[in-house]
Amino acid sequence: MRNLNSMAKPKSSQDLRMLFARNLRSLRQAHGISQEKLAELAGLHRTYVSSVERGGRNISIDNIERLAKALDTAPHLLLRGNK
Repeated sequence: MRNLNSMAKPKSSQDLRMLFARNLRSLRQAHGISQEKLAELAGLHRTYVSSVERGGRNISIDNIERLAKALDTAPHLLLRGNK
């Protein structure tokens, strides 16, 4: 098992939102889908996804799970920082 202390840690909740936002956008683009398509797959509104990707939303666990499922990934991977 990996040592969790060795992973990069966000300094604040804003840093964590921005980390999530970057990871979400990167994974969405890697899948070659638009914000609109991701929103449709996750059952969310397009403007909500856009706001999340800008780090403007304090997203709920439920919506993290919905977005992760839509991108066929594990929710915790959307919160992973650089080592």
